[in-house]
Amino acid sequence: MNHPGDLKYSKTDEWVRVEGDEVVIGITDYAQDQLGDIVYVELPWESGENIAFEGKFGDIESVKATSELMSPLSGDVIGSNEELKEHPEYINDYPYEKGWMVRLKLSDPSQLDNLLNADQYLEYLQGR
Repeated sequence: MNHPGDLKYSKTDEWVRVEGDEVVIGITDYAQDQLGDIVYVELPWESGENIAFEGKFGDIESVKATSELMSPLSGDVIGSNEELKEHPEYINDYPYEKGWMVRLKLSDPSQLDNLLNADQYLEYLQGR
């Protein structure tokens, strides 16, 4: 499994790329593998929606199951990956690049301290 070292990770299998006071969120390669081939994703397509820490920010559907997407951080949506409307398979093939889901303006940057680095995330996965 691929877990880039420049990202942060949650124990609920989301990745976070920090870009100043903004973050980009997606699901990890591990989560995608557990779900199977992604066929549909529902995200907050309108900017301005507030997402709470550990709050639902969308739904994802695969050939195996439908799951809720939970945010590891709180903030306001400033963008969603519009390409996923037509190409949800980007999550399967490029979870850390084209498969990103939402961009948030952080409301509490201290929440980043609760996330794992790549080595910690790998250790967490091995302990599951």
